[in-house]
Amino acid sequence: MTVSRRLFMAAAVTTAVAASSTSLTPPTATAAARPGGAEPPYRIRVGPGDTPATLVDKASQVRPTARQIAWQKLEQTAFLHFGVNTFTGLEWGTGDEDPDVFQPHELDTDQWARALRDGGFRLAILTVKHHDGFVLYPSRYTGHSVAGSSWRDGKGDVLRAFADSLRRYGIKVGVYISPADENQYLDGVYANGSKRAARTIPTLVPDDDRAGREPRTFTLDATDYGAHMLNQLYEVLTEYGPIDEVWFDGAQGRIPPDKVETYDWDSWYALIRALAPAATMAVRGPDVRWVGNEGGLARENEWSVVPVKDSGNGSVDYALAYDAPDQGSREALAEARTVAQYLQWWPAECDVSIRPGWFHHEDEQPKTVDELTDIWFRSVGRNSVLLLNIPPDRRGLLPDADVARLRAFRERIRRELPGDLAAGRGPRHDRKAGTVTVDLGRAREVDRIRLAEDIRHGQQLEHAVVEARIGDAWRTVTEVDTVGASRVLTLAAPVTARRWRVRVTRSRRTVRIARFGLYRSQVTPDPRRDE
Repeated sequence: MTVSRRLFMAAAVTTAVAASSTSLTPPTATAAARPGGAEPPYRIRVGPGDTPATLVDKASQVRPTARQIAWQKLEQTAFLHFGVNTFTGLEWGTGDEDPDVFQPHELDTDQWARALRDGGFRLAILTVKHHDGFVLYPSRYTGHSVAGSSWRDGKGDVLRAFADSLRRYGIKVGVYISPADENQYLDGVYANGSKRAARTIPTLVPDDDRAGREPRTFTLDATDYGAHMLNQLYEVLTEYGPIDEVWFDGAQGRIPPDKVETYDWDSWYALIRALAPAATMAVRGPDVRWVGNEGGLARENEWSVVPVKDSGNGSVDYALAYDAPDQGSREALAEARTVAQYLQWWPAECDVSIRPGWFHHEDEQPKTVDELTDIWFRSVGRNSVLLLNIPPDRRGLLPDADVARLRAFRERIRRELPGDLAAGRGPRHDRKAGTVTVDLGRAREVDRIRLAEDIRHGQQLEHAVVEARIGDAWRTVTEVDTVGASRVLTLAAPVTARRWRVRVTRSRRTVRIARFGLYRSQVTPDPRRDE
């Protein structure tokens, strides 16, 4: 996955209307409605004529869709990289692997689901197809799949087992389908120079088992390979139950530099919106962006409203560099003024693997609980969602060490934030003064603070102070410049006080604090820890 990130060309949002026999509409999403039925925008057009003050005002008007709000509430999701690379030892396959190398004789997706549930994950994404093109279900459109393996006599279906197990354990189902496809390049389909043309999806094949059933069809513009992707998306989104997230990256494949496949993002997005309207599209998609590194780390101040620009075929790109240290402050908005075309609600996802590689390698070990905890505070605790990769091994199981680490990791987070001391204390809001005050009933030690804005009204807070009443005066305990959907602050030492408050000192529009949690960690720091 590291290579694909280096080729990442930012996330995307569709703007085109795709023609279809079922009249596909533009792939936009609904948000909390305004009076009269109008929906607040999740994207607003901007241009060089906008002053810095106008840009800030427009940013204050951007709102998330209902889909994005639900995704941000997940906080912690899982990735499972599994395929021929698991058996060849590669991170990026070649596309000419013998499918028979895929032999997970002890495959147990229930074991995966139990481990993910016990680790606190609420959604998991399977690499249904990685860059090598090997597909983890028996697709009608390629022989480079589980159907070409002698495993389970060619009748195996990892995606089916994965989806069934996750739903059995109450976990949402996500799929990763790589836009790059080394196998289809070798077959002369990927990057073959074909032009976009109207394609009927699904495209029935000889002896197609769907013939005569009159499946729902769509007419969409695509290249030869774009149509191949559309047909596989159709299979996944119509035959495996509800899909909650579709995950793309921007990899191009290890092909000659003059052989570039221009991806049909607009058509892919339109099909997904039609067949899985509740599915989040990340991170090369309109709903979620890649944070810009593979360490699982958000910026100290991570904004969900960022400037973007058109990048073709219904997609948009970052207006600033994808790894810029600031994407959404007043200064960043002003810096992007000459190139940005929109301000968009585009929250960050922080991806990282529990092991050094994305696929399982026997000689690698999982990160320690301390390392995972640090990542959690610097992702979930910084207005982002953590995407942690846990790769199954050659047996088809999550390794015992990884399973134990996930369980210990969840317990560690519980001990970091063991119980909100402010729960049920009825915070008093002084909206005119932008202050929320909590009386704990008696003096209590606090060393962790959790804040959240009600993001249905946007991300507005630009600076706030957290204060404790010490003696006869309010004393500043810590300060913060951004909050968004989730912000977790760690104090260097516990502070004892009965009355606490958070006071907004700078904002774009009215800040609505949805959460002001106070905690006393039960963790004793130990520099020798190596859980």
